[in-house]
Amino acid sequence: MLSERTELTGLFLEKPESVVAITGIKTLLKLQIVGIKKQPSLKTRCVCVFFNTGKDVTFVVKVDSTNLTRKPTMKWLKGKWMDLGSKAGKHIQLKESYDRNTKIYTYEMKIVKVVPGDAGGYRCEVSAKDKCDSCTFEITGQADILSTFKRAGAGEDEGELDFSALLKAKPEPELEIDVWELLKNAHPSEYEKIAFQYGITDLRGMLKRLKKMKAVEPKISEAFLRRLESAYSVNKGKKIVLSVEVTDPNAEIKWLKNGQEIKPSAKYIMESDGNIRTLTINKCSLADDAAYECVVGTDKCFTEVFVKEPPITITKLLDDYQVVVGERVEFEIEVSEEGAHVIWMFEDQELSRDDKSSKYRFKKDGKRHCLIIQEATTEDSGMYFVYTNGGQSKGELIVEEKELEVLQSIADLTVKSSEQAMFKCEVSDEKVTGKWFKDGKEVQASKRIKISHIGRFHRLTIDDVKPEDAGDYTFIPDGYAISLSAKLNFLDPPKIHLDVAGNLVSQNTIIVVAGNKLRLDVEITGEPAPTVCWMKGDKPVTDAEGRVRVENRKDLSSLVIEGAEREDEGNYTITVTNPAGEDKANLFIKIVDVPDPPENVKCTGVGEDCATIIWEPPKFDGGAPLKGYLMERKKKGSSRWTKLNFDAYENTTYEAKRMIEGILYEIRVFAVNGIGISAPSLNSKPFMPIAPTSEPTKLIVDDVTDTTCSLKWLAPERIGAGGLDGYIIEFCKEGETEWHPANTDLIERQSYVVRNLPTGEKMDFRVVAVNMAGRSPPALLGQPVTVREIMALESTKYIKKVGEKINLVIPFQGKPRPVATWLKDGQPVDEKKVGIRNSNIDSILFIRSAEREHSGKYTLSLKIENMEDSANIDIRIVDKPGPPTQVHVTDVWGFNAALDKQSPYKEKDMTCAPKFTAPLVDRSVTIGYSTAISCAVRGFPKPKIIWMKNKMIIDDNPKFLMQNNQGVLTLNIRKPSTFDSGKYSCKAVNELGEDEVECKLEIRAQDKTHIIQ
Repeated sequence: MLSERTELTGLFLEKPESVVAITGIKTLLKLQIVGIKKQPSLKTRCVCVFFNTGKDVTFVVKVDSTNLTRKPTMKWLKGKWMDLGSKAGKHIQLKESYDRNTKIYTYEMKIVKVVPGDAGGYRCEVSAKDKCDSCTFEITGQADILSTFKRAGAGEDEGELDFSALLKAKPEPELEIDVWELLKNAHPSEYEKIAFQYGITDLRGMLKRLKKMKAVEPKISEAFLRRLESAYSVNKGKKIVLSVEVTDPNAEIKWLKNGQEIKPSAKYIMESDGNIRTLTINKCSLADDAAYECVVGTDKCFTEVFVKEPPITITKLLDDYQVVVGERVEFEIEVSEEGAHVIWMFEDQELSRDDKSSKYRFKKDGKRHCLIIQEATTEDSGMYFVYTNGGQSKGELIVEEKELEVLQSIADLTVKSSEQAMFKCEVSDEKVTGKWFKDGKEVQASKRIKISHIGRFHRLTIDDVKPEDAGDYTFIPDGYAISLSAKLNFLDPPKIHLDVAGNLVSQNTIIVVAGNKLRLDVEITGEPAPTVCWMKGDKPVTDAEGRVRVENRKDLSSLVIEGAEREDEGNYTITVTNPAGEDKANLFIKIVDVPDPPENVKCTGVGEDCATIIWEPPKFDGGAPLKGYLMERKKKGSSRWTKLNFDAYENTTYEAKRMIEGILYEIRVFAVNGIGISAPSLNSKPFMPIAPTSEPTKLIVDDVTDTTCSLKWLAPERIGAGGLDGYIIEFCKEGETEWHPANTDLIERQSYVVRNLPTGEKMDFRVVAVNMAGRSPPALLGQPVTVREIMALESTKYIKKVGEKINLVIPFQGKPRPVATWLKDGQPVDEKKVGIRNSNIDSILFIRSAEREHSGKYTLSLKIENMEDSANIDIRIVDKPGPPTQVHVTDVWGFNAALDKQSPYKEKDMTCAPKFTAPLVDRSVTIGYSTAISCAVRGFPKPKIIWMKNKMIIDDNPKFLMQNNQGVLTLNIRKPSTFDSGKYSCKAVNELGEDEVECKLEIRAQDKTHIIQ
């Protein structure tokens, strides 16, 4: 029998019966482990396997890892310590698998062709982190006991096995038969047979005691003349007498049971007769199965008492039953002993008391045992068996259907929405209950659905009927194989279900791209099936074939437009009708296409490398909002177009850039909407990028009087391919924003006198260069100019005649305001003779009527803290020359005389050799872009100007344009090539001398990236 060496209370969910392996049959032992909160548990406990050698045996363990945090570890052990994992091979095979759905690990150990050496105790251990469990089992050699069983009416392998020989009540063994002696003298293979024959329930415990008793050698005792036998056996309920003979008739003895002293009672009777001492145990029970001792002084003797359970026989057999569905069935037997263990079976399935959901109830009252089926069904029909260890009985149960008469069946119903539907039926038995079903699913009562049973009538009432209530309804009486069915028809008004997801841009508007196919499937519901009518405007669409057609089938109507065109756009109507009503839906089908090309593309302005392009939107946007425009350009005469943008440009004005100055271009524009790109517009008229020059440079005030202002400036640094046509001078009063032109026609020189200015006003001046591309940015003075006669700081002498007015305005700058002081010949100015007025930006020296005494060296000193600056002015007041001085005769001849005199003053010499005041500057320009180099020279008489390239004089080459504007010399080079690179020099020559300046001009190739773009 099974030896359970590991007992983990609360973990094992089921304790199985023993398993016996029969010769010729492979043995499979299954051990299932279920994970619980504390530790894994074995659902099926291990059992002891009896086998015939040479056969295979397999052990299976299943572990539920639902509540485990990691994969469990399984060990197979033999004895206490031998790990079978190291012995795995052909003889012992280990296998594991995992089911991801159930999270169950399956472990198998298979012993191939078991040999006697495989006998012994085994243990399987499973662990996962801090959780563990184990189970033990034994493999024991088993003799062939098939001969115990007989096959009815056939040879060894024929007929059915008859177990009646085992289940017959065995005669109670005679008292003189000592089972203990039989076991001691029997071969181990006979132990099971002896236990089965004599009703031994604890064979394993008895074998343990047998082993201990064999190991004890008898020894001579002085206290006992006759000791207790090594073991006694007794049937349950009988009495047994234990007897010893002591040496001393007066000796006191003690009787012990499992080490505890026995007290005299009605059950335990202790007697003394001379040297004989006896212990009588009345009505032995299983609790009396124990080890007993007899103690005399310090000496003692031992014995074992085994209580045998007599076979339980069935004294009252099962009866057969024939009932109808729903009736109560109670199988009943009586057995020979109270408290007996019986097993109930239905066909080949054992009926368990532990199954709480089972419909079977078990009842035990003394010797009476009952199996109760509360409400029998047809599935309960069959053979029922009951087994004891000493007999069996069987009874047949036949469950028949009840006969029920239908007095009124349910009828089909047709109802409209929101009405009430009621199914009603009548049966012959008012106690019969039943269930209602809709399309195979049980109907549950709710606020809207009511189920009633009054007498023989069964009703199903549905309030506020809805479309989903339509279907097949069935009433099935409980316990009867009949059903009543009817159909609920829902009278549904026609309904149009539009589903235009993906095409619907607004309510009832469908977008279709021109040229595409439209198939508009409209789902239609209604009972009975409605009729469908499509209309476009006032005209019906009835064609079943063609480009625009209607296709109808059950519950669906389709409007099909092949290759949509603009004339297909319009309002469409679908109308569905049936006896319950009508439904209508309006649709607007919008045909969208690519837009028309933009119109009137033209250039409104150009720059050095750019141009401003405008155009008008297309007349038709294609039915979809415009996303923007795409532009392309090409050189005139070329067929290669270059894209100007890749993302849609939203405005209708665009500045095209990165063009080559002086090249004719054409531009075209595309319109873009959500459908695609339009055809290109007509090409614009050819245009050439030309930029205005840069602003004139170094604008200065050359002279100021009470009504005029003389201005000077230099040519712009960049002139470009458009050249330079001239300059415009403009002025305005300080604080005003309106500029007034000083000249009506362009001037080419680089100086100008602005006349008729209001005396004393502060005026702003600017100069603008003009060419065919337009006006350049203006060149501005740094600050306003006061219209008064101003002494230029460059002049150190100021000459006036006696009696003239002197008004000198000396501008200055400084923060904070400088302290201005005037000195004459090193002494402070006498303010009684000379008027002085200082402001934040200038100092004015005023003399109403000049006298000779006003002549002298005047100094204006400006001081801010420890910083100082000064300017010197030599004022000369002149008058008509006086008479010559130092006149004397140097020679006299004839009527003539030579006189010598001293002139009153000396004339100033204005002649000078040429001198460059602004040199040439090295330049690097891009090939194809016009450029200019400039310098400035002074000299008197006016010098001759010679331009040279690499020391070679430049003649009248049309590529070069040479200009001389009041000493500012400019050499313009139109569209230079790499050949034009080199050293350029300018030489000025007059009779007093010459001067020369030079620079380096580099012509570089265009950037390749720029060319590609």
